[in-house]
Amino acid sequence: MNKFGLILGSLLLAGSTAMHAQMDASIKLNEVLTDNQTSLMDEYGARNAWIEIANISHSTYNIRGMYITTDRSVLDKTMSVPERIQRMSIIPSGDERTNLSARQHIVFYLNSNPTQGTLHLNVTVNPGEPLWIALYNGNATQLIDSVSIPPLAADQSFARVSDGASRWDIRPADNVTPGISNYTKASESKISKFKREDPHGFGMTIMAMGIVFFCLALLWIFFTLFGLLMKHQETAKKVAAHQPIKPVVKTVEKTAEIGHKTGVILQDGLKTKGIDKEIYIAVIAMALKQYQDNVHDVESGVITIKPKDTGWDDEYTQMTQFHDPVTPSSHTAPQIPTTPKNLL
Repeated sequence: MNKFGLILGSLLLAGSTAMHAQMDASIKLNEVLTDNQTSLMDEYGARNAWIEIANISHSTYNIRGMYITTDRSVLDKTMSVPERIQRMSIIPSGDERTNLSARQHIVFYLNSNPTQGTLHLNVTVNPGEPLWIALYNGNATQLIDSVSIPPLAADQSFARVSDGASRWDIRPADNVTPGISNYTKASESKISKFKREDPHGFGMTIMAMGIVFFCLALLWIFFTLFGLLMKHQETAKKVAAHQPIKPVVKTVEKTAEIGHKTGVILQDGLKTKGIDKEIYIAVIAMALKQYQDNVHDVESGVITIKPKDTGWDDEYTQMTQFHDPVTPSSHTAPQIPTTPKNLL
């Protein structure tokens, strides 16, 4: 029984540890600002460096009792827990704001005095210098998240490109987002951007004059071409009136060429066959006359067949068994009428 209880307790402890480790992984350092000149102001009107922590999960998690530090010496594995805690700043309990719901953010002020409130921590930050900052669990033994921050100018922040993303980047003062999602970006109107990029108006002047001169150049090209067209319009009409259209001229020339070649061929044919031109024309005229008079190639419509004796109806040779025998001299073959020769 004792062994069973020991095993069960070990399993429960391991499951609880794994669950807490998974929940701790949902808590991330999300954005840091080290030199606060015009950025976020606390409830006392002071502008301190600050750090934003985000719960990137869809569950509620309380971060009270966790530790924040900027002292790299806590990475020493041989350091005792009490000594490590002395180099850290604890997130106080008793404030509902530390109970982070899903996708919620919270901002802590650094270089401050914890007596001023739950969100004030005595974590040391030197403005304009590189910084390492880390978040530890409530036992001060497990590192939950950390980030190395490069030197930042006034009011610049070092933030994840999106909540919980692995990549960080430096954000300008007009794109710092304390307490809200890093997806949100400060918007700037086109007019404000133009004023910021061209405070003296030189760019606006050059652009406006360039547009005007470009339009004038287009108008000059258009009217020049139009004037040339109108100038030569009368000349084009006169040329069209006095000269035939090119396709018609080509057609006439081609027809004359074909007629000439046909005449030459015809003359050569008549000479080679020895036929006189007048006789040739007369033959053609006679053929046309017969065709018009409907006397050319007229048939009578009577079909004549020349008879041929085959002997197919000779009873003597076909049916001898039904007749008395007779002498060949007494047998006379049947006569087949023939068609008169004059009908053939």
